[in-house]
Amino acid sequence: MSVRNQGTTLFTAILILVGTTVVVQLWLLTVSMEALLSGQIRTLVPAAIGSSVLLLINACLLRYVFRFDRDIERE
Repeated sequence: MSVRNQGTTLFTAILILVGTTVVVQLWLLTVSMEALLSGQIRTLVPAAIGSSVLLLINACLLRYVFRFDRDIERE
């Protein structure tokens, strides 16, 4: 399997992971807004922490894709 094919497979897997985490973040936003409107403030902090962790995961995955692409360009 060539490096280009591995890159395509890797990029597809990372794209699926990013799409899944974005959907979970949207769900957390919905839950947070419902909790805020109903006056349940205790729910907001765990949802914000979870969303921040998912944002960090997405940023790391994006950085990895850019680094992998740069390494392929050098070869």
